[in-house]
Amino acid sequence: MSYSKENVESIVNNGISRRSFLKGLAASGVLSSFPGGILQANEDLNTKIPYLGEKSYQTFRNACPRNCYDTCSIKTYVKDGVMQFIEGATESTYTHGGCCVKGNSYVKRVYSARRLKFPMMQVGGKGSGNWKRISWDQAMDIIAKKLLEMKKEDGTLLGAALTKYSGNFGITHYGIEGMFNSIGYTTRLAGTPCWPAGIDAQNLDMGDMWCNDPEEMKDSKFIILWGVNPASNSIHSMKYIYEAKKKGAKVVVIDPVFTEAASKASQYIQIKAGTDGLLALGMAKIIIEAGLHDQKWLDANSKGYKEYKAYLDKEVKLDNVSKITGIPLAMIKELALSFAKAKPATIWMGYGMQRHTNGGSMIRAIDAFVAVSGNIGKYAGGARYGHLNTWGFNYAALSQTKPEGSVGYTGPEGAKGDVAQGKDAKSNYTDRFLNINKTARELINAKEPKVRLLWVACKNVFAQDFDRNQLIRAFQQLDLVVVADQFFNETAKWADIVLPVATQFEEYDVNVSYWHYWLTLNEQAIKPLFEVKSDLEIAAMLSKRMNQLQTGSCTFPQSVDTKAMMAKEFNPGIYEQFGIKSWEELKNGPVKAKAVIPYADGKFKTPSGKFEFYSDKALELFGSALPTYLEVRKPYDKFRMTSPHSRWSLHSQFQNLEWMEDVHPEPYVYINPDDAEAKMVKEGDTVAVFNKQGLLRVKAKLTDNVQAGTVLMYEQWYNNNIYNVNELVDDTSSDMGAFKTGAPGVALHDTFVNFRKL
Repeated sequence: MSYSKENVESIVNNGISRRSFLKGLAASGVLSSFPGGILQANEDLNTKIPYLGEKSYQTFRNACPRNCYDTCSIKTYVKDGVMQFIEGATESTYTHGGCCVKGNSYVKRVYSARRLKFPMMQVGGKGSGNWKRISWDQAMDIIAKKLLEMKKEDGTLLGAALTKYSGNFGITHYGIEGMFNSIGYTTRLAGTPCWPAGIDAQNLDMGDMWCNDPEEMKDSKFIILWGVNPASNSIHSMKYIYEAKKKGAKVVVIDPVFTEAASKASQYIQIKAGTDGLLALGMAKIIIEAGLHDQKWLDANSKGYKEYKAYLDKEVKLDNVSKITGIPLAMIKELALSFAKAKPATIWMGYGMQRHTNGGSMIRAIDAFVAVSGNIGKYAGGARYGHLNTWGFNYAALSQTKPEGSVGYTGPEGAKGDVAQGKDAKSNYTDRFLNINKTARELINAKEPKVRLLWVACKNVFAQDFDRNQLIRAFQQLDLVVVADQFFNETAKWADIVLPVATQFEEYDVNVSYWHYWLTLNEQAIKPLFEVKSDLEIAAMLSKRMNQLQTGSCTFPQSVDTKAMMAKEFNPGIYEQFGIKSWEELKNGPVKAKAVIPYADGKFKTPSGKFEFYSDKALELFGSALPTYLEVRKPYDKFRMTSPHSRWSLHSQFQNLEWMEDVHPEPYVYINPDDAEAKMVKEGDTVAVFNKQGLLRVKAKLTDNVQAGTVLMYEQWYNNNIYNVNELVDDTSSDMGAFKTGAPGVALHDTFVNFRKL
């Protein structure tokens, strides 16, 4: 590819007018995809920023690798070595030619003046802000010598810890875990803060987490969006919901908050947070008593229905269901009976619902309701949560051997995470696993050996993890903190060394979704800017330096080609699933997996091979074999605080860009007008929101979209604002998660606060 240093420097130094960008979006209709703006789906959505014709550009295939349902397939337009614009790939019927507002900001993200450009070292101590530029050789030398020093002193590298999560879900980025595998047995922050309780629940019920193709929803006759807000966080799914609604389907949103999706639904039902499981149990009882359950399906495909029905008969009182959920009984009955009569009918469960102390039990209760209605294993039906059934790659970059003679952990076999390596059949050792959802206390409390080095990748710990004050103490006690990132976020500010990482447009990779069924190649579209490196290249550089210092101390390849590493991820199973013969075919555009309807053959991956209302594993692990009602966490302060994802960001990504600052410049706390009046707070007032964990100062917005007794603040990271909602969130666990992800989830929506006007 051609490369014009002058052009790149011009864009980096001068940028592109944000007003022009927004004007262009408005002209193209992209602003209509802004959730919360004009919410009507636009089938002609396209990003036609001034276009000079196909032949004027080199085009490349890319994917959005962020932690998002949509995982958009992207077409990138490059001229003279500089990205000019992107658009959604038209070959994917899911992406359908359009990106969300975040995706459309990618050009600015790549060329942002705020990107990390060079390796840096903090010389005045963590948090001092005294940084100096260092070379890659210096950075690798410092890290390699520290690792070898620890290995010599401790006799093991268990003092080296890795925390990595969802900042980039590209398959080759599992090479970061591979880098740690290649230096010996180490410590891993295992688990997931996102969806673990729900994963456990679906695995207990069905033996897998496997959802129907979202594109089928266009043919559903009844859709319940239960605690999910796709109009904000999965905008490409909305066109199927709109189409179903247009054809006569009823769309119901059940949520404690009146969301953008609720504004587009046939019916909105506001439920008291944490009572969703009881509602599902009540709805199941109603359709069974009405004789609308699918007895034939239950007889053939389920285990424990008799015990489940007995529990409903004895323990679930419909008057109590109405009282506790806050929903009129007549409305509950009408909802349950309408759903049962519609075929096919489906429920999409969001991830926020399981972020309660009773989150897993609520997902189990909803799974059971869908099963009773006979909509499991049906086209356009299903209890939808997510899936990993298109993720069958080789994980070649991850699969590195330990150096000979490595010494590891000998305690009880711990958590594994999604793909972490456990005990080698030929070894008596494992890596040591700490709970990622209690990162601060786990780092502080780890002994024999204590954690001395922490590597942070694809993650902004201070924005995503909990108990910020304890995190500071944990970071301060570490000998060396290395943060590999694209931006100078708060976690980087508490590092000793920061390493600049490439964007997806500067490396090869491959991406699939945990929601839809498309596979997308990610080509290198431009040369890496400044001195940025891919995570694979960083691993290779570290391996080279460690082996220079001590031969055989690291098994990771000492030089890599990201294209070659990407190619190693494919196998015959992937080719068969997606109907291609070579990954090279993906240069023509994304491809979709062959159609399949989960559990249509009646085969479940549970011990019984059936849908399990009664689960022996659930009884063993969580004390209840059946999906029962479990009360949510008791309040410890006056107001419940929810902290959902913002439409303007993905966790701590995107909101830090100048583009987003133009349209969403600062955070707010959203307060019900009745609560505001009682506290004499008016629109725009600055208030202190506080609890036993901490305090935030933030402007108030008054809205009855949130219930009285509840405040809402989004999880976001601003470039020039110390706002961090996790300042107020403790690390109390949800009920499930450890079964399949290695650690229970976090009940972050069971946070309670108070507030007052400043």
